[in-house]
Amino acid sequence: MDINKGLPAIASHRDLHVWIIENQRMVPVPERAYGNFFEEHCYIVLHVPRSLKATQGASSDLHYWVGKEADAAAQGSAGAFVQHLLEALGGAAVQHREAQGHESHCFRSYFRPGVLYRKGGLDSALKHVETNMYNIQRLLHIQGRKHVSATEVELSWNSFNKSDIFLLDLGKIMIQWNGPETSISEKARGLALTCSLQDRERGGRAQIGVVDDEVKATDLMRIMEAVLGCRVGNLPASMPNKSINQLQKASVRLYHVCEKEEDLVIQELATCPLTQDLLREEDYYILDQGGSKIYVWQGRMSGLQEKKAAFSRALAFIQAKGYPTYTNVEVVNDGAESAAFKQLFRAWSAKKPENRNLHGMSELIRGRLDVGELHSQPELAAQLRMVDDASGQVEVWCIQDLCRQPMDPKHHGQLYAGNCYLVLYTYQKMGRVQYILYLWQGHQATTSEIKALNCNAEELDLMYHGALVREHVTMGSEPPHFLAILQGQLVVFQGRMGHNRKELPASAMRLFHVQGTDIYNTKTMEVPARASALNSNDVFLLVTASICYLWFGKGCSGDQREMARTVVTAMSGETKETVLEGQEPPCFWEALGGRAPYPSNKRLPEDVSSFQPRLFECSSQMGQLVLTEVVFFSQEDLDKYDIMLLDTWQENNQSYEEVVDGGLGAKPAIFELTAELNNFQLSRVPSHGRAGPLSPRTLKGSQDGSGNELQLDSKGGGTSTSSYHSSPKPTIKGSLPREQLMHQAAEDLPEGVDPAHKEFYLSDSDFQDIFGKSKEEFYSMAKWRQQQEKKQLGFF
Repeated sequence: MDINKGLPAIASHRDLHVWIIENQRMVPVPERAYGNFFEEHCYIVLHVPRSLKATQGASSDLHYWVGKEADAAAQGSAGAFVQHLLEALGGAAVQHREAQGHESHCFRSYFRPGVLYRKGGLDSALKHVETNMYNIQRLLHIQGRKHVSATEVELSWNSFNKSDIFLLDLGKIMIQWNGPETSISEKARGLALTCSLQDRERGGRAQIGVVDDEVKATDLMRIMEAVLGCRVGNLPASMPNKSINQLQKASVRLYHVCEKEEDLVIQELATCPLTQDLLREEDYYILDQGGSKIYVWQGRMSGLQEKKAAFSRALAFIQAKGYPTYTNVEVVNDGAESAAFKQLFRAWSAKKPENRNLHGMSELIRGRLDVGELHSQPELAAQLRMVDDASGQVEVWCIQDLCRQPMDPKHHGQLYAGNCYLVLYTYQKMGRVQYILYLWQGHQATTSEIKALNCNAEELDLMYHGALVREHVTMGSEPPHFLAILQGQLVVFQGRMGHNRKELPASAMRLFHVQGTDIYNTKTMEVPARASALNSNDVFLLVTASICYLWFGKGCSGDQREMARTVVTAMSGETKETVLEGQEPPCFWEALGGRAPYPSNKRLPEDVSSFQPRLFECSSQMGQLVLTEVVFFSQEDLDKYDIMLLDTWQENNQSYEEVVDGGLGAKPAIFELTAELNNFQLSRVPSHGRAGPLSPRTLKGSQDGSGNELQLDSKGGGTSTSSYHSSPKPTIKGSLPREQLMHQAAEDLPEGVDPAHKEFYLSDSDFQDIFGKSKEEFYSMAKWRQQQEKKQLGFF
């Protein structure tokens, strides 16, 4: 196979690339169809992390996915393409074999909000996902906790159970039926997948109904029974989960693989704990993680034929062990190991990176793309989720007073975070006029404006006789095509746009953060106008009444500077001045209110850790803690139903000063005694004209709840008294009423009260009544528990 003809180019504008193997060819899957997998096909998925594209210093992940109905020919073609892609990537990739329904956490993490298994094969004459197709009846079985999947099942009540979610898709109506034993998090993630299908396959037009309680959802149940018939008998429980036992995963064994004459010899070498020095660069190893996953490690000096036979040898090992055929296989190269592989060893030290020939990778991964290339390369346009070359017609409306107001074309890319916008894009494809309507929603938009946005979209759709394909866009998550039709000149202002675009006086100071290297990923966001908002790795635009400063951080690239110049020309007519970090004039800092610390470490390749952060969802199944890894993660993976663990591979050894200043924490006894010294009259024992030592036994508080003063214990001796203060601050004699302390802001507290320790000023009886414990018991608790109770009771 000719690699140059068989392998498509990979654009650098995206992390994820998906191909379907069809007629012995790698056909790119449109990004809109990512997550859809036909059971009779094989797919290839390549994930290239941003650090790799920037520095070529990290490993990518190369998966080949096998549908449960895929034939041997399709699997053979997929394997061949994987080998050619691996060579083109210079060997700097972790390879994975994925089987339908048993994919790795890494694979499933790419596809949010879930994976959809589709019956049959893909007809070459059809699109991967049809939009606005309503002549459909199907039942989807939705399963999974963090990683959700949906499988087409028989259109019958026999497919249902109590513990899962089912989606009855009738084209214009989509009914999500939640089993009575499903959790709130499962319902929420199932609904996210349903809404995604509504947007991707129905252009946002289908109506969604949810059945949580069959008794209350009578109309929806009537529709379901009309399609599925009347249900007979009770629903069964779900099939037991055959997930791998955690103890089984902990059983790790390392095998040495070699050939003797014509026989393959696999010899057990070691069990846990494993050490890195067991792996020799001229050899080849299999690591068995209790049958849950098989790793193949290839030394950099091992033979080429051994590397090509990695998957076949792993499958032979699986068969010999009697493991299921769907057992996940991961092939790692010496020096390009995955984090999951490294964590199976007692310790792992990074080796000096191999000097691979990365010419193939640089040819495969393009740095900057000429928009004109999309005319002659429609497959490349599909990879970029570009329906065209972004040269069509753009119209923009701002939602104001619940109506749409047209915007001047010269301000099309200038949006406000407090508003919502409709962006209509018109283009031609195969001689036909096509439309995309983007519904852009600012983070500060009100609920009424969001409703008005959808209502106005409906009106526009009626005007165009239902021809608009709608796509919802949230501020900060704009897709490449949206940014491209605005020519990379999207600028998001804080606040709301008034009528005639008058929002702030011309003299107002504004600071903008310019991010991106081309028209597909460049956006400019307004940030607080202060020095602490700067970052040495990026470009910023400071706009004043008389001048516009274009500030280049020491870590920004030439592409970033080029795009920033384009943006500033479009949005500012003021006098422009370029400022390099470290060479700022005094008036620059004056405009920002003075100097302040900001992130100033330049991002260099050698500063990048060889360990990638890892995110895990924590759940308890059958009384056992289970960690589910989320790879390719973002802030969207954090929701209110989750408990997440983020492992950054960092262990901080504090200095002596850091330990003394913050590491030791606040000691309850010290705080309590200090408060008493600060705020009460103390008696002391004279000793030769000097104050005598104070001990806990010498101090005796009032027991009647008044707490007016501290008096000498009889064992302290003496009768002379005098005031004692540890600081010149005004003192508070005795306790304070709870009304003056609870739920009070710092500025509303009585003079002399420390806002961080308001509870100290309660009398003993009030403290016991409010907190349900004594002060001594309270201050013996962990600091986080103290803070938690103070928040709940109004003393934080």
